Amino acid sequence: MNLTRRQALAAALVATAARPVTLAPTDLQPYASYWYPDTLPPGTPPPGVRRRSLRAWTPAGDPDLAFNRATVPLAPRFVPPPPNSTARRDEARISALAAFAPTSGNPSQGSATADYYALTHWAYLDELVFWGGSSDEGLILAPNAPVVDAAHRNGVPVLGTVFLPPAAYGGRLEWTRDLVRRDADGGFPLADKLVEVARAYGFDGWFLNAETGGGDARLGADTRDFVAYLRRRGGPGLRVTWYDAMAISGDIAWQNELNDRNSPFFRAADTMFLNFNWSRTGLTSSGELARSLGRSPYELWAGVDVEANGWDTRVDWDAVAPAGRPHVVSFGFYRPEWTWKSLPGTDRGPAAFHARDDRFWSSASLDPARPDTGPWRAPAASVADRSTLTSLPFATTFNTGHGLGWYERGVRVADAPWNHLGLQDRLPGRRWVIRTAGAARPVVGFDFADAWRGGSSLLIEGVDGVDGVDDLGGSESVFPSTVELYAARLPLSPATVAELAHRTEPGSAAVRVELAVALDEPDRFTYLPAGDLPTGGSGWTTTTLPLDRLLRGRAAATAHVLAVRLTAPDGGRVRWRLGELALHDGPPVPPGPPDAPAVTASARNPDGTAALRLTWQPTRRGPGTVRHYTLHQVVPGGRRRFLGGTCGHAYYVPALRRTAGEEATRIEVRAVDELYTASAPASVAHRW
Repeated sequence: MNLTRRQALAAALVATAARPVTLAPTDLQPYASYWYPDTLPPGTPPPGVRRRSLRAWTPAGDPDLAFNRATVPLAPRFVPPPPNSTARRDEARISALAAFAPTSGNPSQGSATADYYALTHWAYLDELVFWGGSSDEGLILAPNAPVVDAAHRNGVPVLGTVFLPPAAYGGRLEWTRDLVRRDADGGFPLADKLVEVARAYGFDGWFLNAETGGGDARLGADTRDFVAYLRRRGGPGLRVTWYDAMAISGDIAWQNELNDRNSPFFRAADTMFLNFNWSRTGLTSSGELARSLGRSPYELWAGVDVEANGWDTRVDWDAVAPAGRPHVVSFGFYRPEWTWKSLPGTDRGPAAFHARDDRFWSSASLDPARPDTGPWRAPAASVADRSTLTSLPFATTFNTGHGLGWYERGVRVADAPWNHLGLQDRLPGRRWVIRTAGAARPVVGFDFADAWRGGSSLLIEGVDGVDGVDDLGGSESVFPSTVELYAARLPLSPATVAELAHRTEPGSAAVRVELAVALDEPDRFTYLPAGDLPTGGSGWTTTTLPLDRLLRGRAAATAHVLAVRLTAPDGGRVRWRLGELALHDGPPVPPGPPDAPAVTASARNPDGTAALRLTWQPTRRGPGTVRHYTLHQVVPGGRRRFLGGTCGHAYYVPALRRTAGEEATRIEVRAVDELYTASAPASVAHRW
């Protein structure tokens, strides 16, 4: 039997229960998956490209499936009262088409760089499309697991992409015909494959973009039936979004509105992304037609192309979200990763990226309670944010999913830069609602110079009292300041406690810290003292606060807002860092360790390090829910070296370093729960 190289690798990995197989490092690195519908293009693929047919794909024959499978379930979420008077709770939403990496060569589980599109503004998104595809590499993209896990943790569904490009970009009409070809029973085999891929990989649906010209009415009808079949076969757990390109006549005719030429596809799909050249009258008629079809007008995304100009893009905002009147349709942002791509080469650090990304989503004011009214109308000005904070335990370390090192309990345990969105925390959805006595505000943002756990923490800086004019607060006092962090519906009981890990930085004045909690009304806070931190950098302090005094004799209450209030009792410049915030109802109990860790394949790199594939069985014992798994190398002498983490049950180590000529290196895998409590280790050895 003849096997392709990838089939041979799959067979080898399935058969390695007894001992690992040794392969070339290039065969071990798992990548996000991409396919053609069936027919492959002629010629030799570009270097690093793996051309594959979706028709030939099976879960059992996919050697990278374990590394690409998302495991975090889609979290339920709610809409809290908006922080401003212009955002609407039940009207326009946002879909975003974002490219996190090229189609090919996109590592399945992050990589050794912090220069990455670490999207964090999930609160404004209703769906994320994992965008990409090219005629030379592949047309059908499955999202990689870190993106899906991060989105699901924040309640955002993720769609893969089916991109059938224009002929000018290498598109071939046979690929469209391959996709919608029927079987003998009238079904669509590749629609069944798309459903199978989404379920096997753990994401939520497909964005369909057919832009290859030359079709006819028969192809248009087949494509419409394909969309309807895909939606029906996928059931309520699978979403289908159609892009406004192909008309029901089968030709490519962007309508820039919903009308009789494209409405058959809208009726077949869940939502439609309208092309970018829409008009006010066209959007108004689109919304009216959607209603006449028994559909919500907010299931139409009005495309806004920000790839080239970002917040300098000219947009007729009132055509979508007019002031004082109901919104007309929803927003569809194309390529908001502009905030990352357009970073200057002199400063591509993660802090610079998040400052730009906050401006894109919150406006130049950096306060969604007071959004800027300039030409760029940021999402926070029109769209209500959402939250998933509805149950305990809850914890965050303000880890954005990338960093310049890795920290555990304030200790730096790895020095290499990294990215892995699956390790991202639930982060504040509103950047940043700050309450001060005057107009001056402290500067708030994610910082990467130190952390309690992960790669980042929250840093608040400002000047109080007699220091005079300063770039962090001007001549006006900025303290006391209350910085709102989370909108929530967290149930509190007399047993609930809060924990903070925080510190002042070198050069900081003394800081008085209070936890602020709004119970009955979002605007009414109760303040709990969390300690006075000394001047000059105090080192990490952990503070535990019983919350029973908030209840005032009641058996239960609901926390609607979590915030912190800072005061500088002696005046001066403040630099205060928050590394962790957690709420829970009792002492954490470690989860059980993972089962049966194994090295399934290995390779020797040219520099003498080893590339490894590891797998394990999920934790089946102990209380609570496993958030993710961490991997450490045990160094002679008992130290541990952080290797990485993942939400799944397989991990690729690109470069394991041998220490002191050891014959075997021990690797420990731990389960970590929602409070970051780690299990006992499960160990496996790699023999050199």
